[in-house]
Amino acid sequence: MKKILALIVILFCCFLQLPAQVKTVREQAVIVNDILSDRINNLLPVLMKQHKIDCWVMITREYNEDPIVKTFLPAEWLAARRTTMLVFYNNGITGKLEKYAVARYSVGTAISAAWDIAKTPDQWEALMNFLHRLNPQTIALNTSEDFAHADGLDHTEYSKFMHYLPKAEHAKVVSAQPLAVAWLETRTKKEMEYYPELLKITHAIIKEGFSNKVIKIDTTTTTDLEWWFRQKISDLGLITWFHPSVEIQRRVSTTKSSEQDIVVHRGDFLHVDFGISYLRLNSDVQEQAYILLPNEKQIPVDLATAFTKTNRLQDILTQNFGTGKSGNEILANALMTAKSEGMQPSIYTHPIGFHGHAAGPTIGMWDMQNGVPGSGDYKMNPNTCYSIELNAMHNLKEWDAPVRVALEQNGFYDGSNFKFIDGRQTQIIAITFP
Repeated sequence: MKKILALIVILFCCFLQLPAQVKTVREQAVIVNDILSDRINNLLPVLMKQHKIDCWVMITREYNEDPIVKTFLPAEWLAARRTTMLVFYNNGITGKLEKYAVARYSVGTAISAAWDIAKTPDQWEALMNFLHRLNPQTIALNTSEDFAHADGLDHTEYSKFMHYLPKAEHAKVVSAQPLAVAWLETRTKKEMEYYPELLKITHAIIKEGFSNKVIKIDTTTTTDLEWWFRQKISDLGLITWFHPSVEIQRRVSTTKSSEQDIVVHRGDFLHVDFGISYLRLNSDVQEQAYILLPNEKQIPVDLATAFTKTNRLQDILTQNFGTGKSGNEILANALMTAKSEGMQPSIYTHPIGFHGHAAGPTIGMWDMQNGVPGSGDYKMNPNTCYSIELNAMHNLKEWDAPVRVALEQNGFYDGSNFKFIDGRQTQIIAITFP
């Protein structure tokens, strides 16, 4: 019976073209909650001690969730409930992390509700009672100039907090930015067991989208492809954090720069920017494909060479990664090396994880190739993930404009070495038609 059921599942997955890695929503919830419990109990105390913050307070309201609070919610919660207050206290005497939800409800199984409404009807007073009892050295709040992810405490809640907090305690209040960014950017061993699945699914969808199974020559448009990618995500029970984009370059341009919906023809050089969200992690991938002309048996040599040179730009960038280096330092060194090799590079790499454009060292932006103030000054740490996003321009014969090879792949830095999580594209996808 079990073999029959297994066969039915396999056939069902094949019918839906469902990558084997995609788990059911219920299976995903088990994994998400397991990862969350591990992060709270094992990672958070280490980070709080490292950043010398003994008390971290988060306050958020339903449908106006602090981005960080959302990473603490169990899989069964799709939003915070009413006003949710979280207090994490790293007890210096016992060495244990104390977790409180000053709220009507426990936040999953990891954080129990600790508000006796009958005894203290005012939630803010209850929060102050907790802080008075804990008597922390610092009270970290989610405020930040450099990272939107770490700036989730809204003005109303901040004003209330400072109003209720005794003035004698105001000096204890600090920005949680260092701790908050560390929490967001650090990937755990458990998370990295599943991140490859996310990238395998992403790569599989791109491979299918850039094929003659999906593309109908002289009929399919770039907009058609973009919506095919969106629909594919939905059909697989997945979600995305941005709308896919598909672009075309041609030997001789016949389209206006403002034209968006372009019909696909033979000889087109295609580019896609695509990503998904899965198990609370995100992917962000850009790949390129070429539609062979009737007389072509392989990718044109000059175009393939340009692609390989752009792979080299990826290597130059990642070879400059190092613990303690700022994003701006890495950017400057990589650009200098690339230009010395005759490249025309542009680097705009970013951290990735809980968010697509995540917290951590920003390594350039497309319009900031001289460095990014604030987030670009942030230094690289071990056990962090990055979306290696960049491009290089190439002057090719028979092309009336420089060809832009734009690539993006996701990788993991362990403190010593960088590795692409599910490999990277090293050859242009060749699409053929009869």
